[in-house]
Parts: sequence; structure tokens; C-alpha cells
Amino acid sequence: MIEVGGTLPEAVFSILQDGEIKNPNTGTLFSEKKVVLFAVPGAFTPTCSAAHLPGYIALADKIKAKGVDAIICISVNDAFVMGAWGKSQDAHEIMMLADGNGTFAQLIGLDMDTDAFGGIRSIRYSMIVEDGVVRALNVEDPGRFEVSDAETILKQL
Repeated sequence: MIEVGGTLPEAVFSILQDGEIKNPNTGTLFSEKKVVLFAVPGAFTPTCSAAHLPGYIALADKIKAKGVDAIICISVNDAFVMGAWGKSQDAHEIMMLADGNGTFAQLIGLDMDTDAFGGIRSIRYSMIVEDGVVRALNVEDPGRFEVSDAETILKQL
């Protein structure tokens, strides 16, 4: 599992922007930037939709006021699902990034196999990344939502 001080691995993601699929990579998203990245097990799922994403939406201005260039929500879903979820939640300040087949989650060791429920998914976590290097990492225990919330990240900034 990636640790504080570790560099994010090179990966390609997908995102729906202006009706088109774009494929930014790790360098484009994190180089020379301060980024808050949080991962959810699935778009439109109960805790993710009721608490995790809404917390970051509510505190986006305060987080960005701490010098954060971008707030990214990532999930093992496709770009269309992430785009629809962001739109349904009015997540205008959050980049809704798709890790379509879970490659990034696997590369950083924060993946889980949910078997028939949905296959490979991301563990719930949050991190602060500066120029591609992890400066803070908050990984949830299975079934929990206690340390990867927006309030915790805001205190760490």
C-alpha cells in the first residue's frame, strides 16, 4: 500500500468534460499541484452519496482556500457514471474521476475485491498530494467512514 512520502504511480484515468471523454494521466493531474484526492467504493452508493461526496462539496471553498489546486473524487466506475453522479450532487467544484477498471486502486494497493457485488473496487480513503507525492493518507477500515471525510482533510491542510 502506498504510504506518506510515496510518489503516485503513472496511471491513465477518464473523465467526462463538455460531453467528451478525456484521459488525463497522473502527471497531468498532480504535477506541480496541491491536490486533495478522495476515493469511494462506488458512485451512487449510500454512504458515498449521503456523506462522503457531500462533505467535500460543502467544504470545497474552505479546502481550496488552503492552497489546494483541485479536489478529486475517484471511483472504480466509468466516466459517464461519475459525470452523472457529480451532476446529481451539484459537485461543480469536484473533479469526478473514473478509475474504470481499478488499475490505479490496484497500483497504490488500495483496492478490494467485492466479488459478485461489483468486483474490484477502491477502498475508501483520502489523501493530500503535493507534486505527485502523498503528504497525508487516511484509509478507512472496511465498512467505516471515520477518517477520510472532508473535515479531517481540512484539519490536515
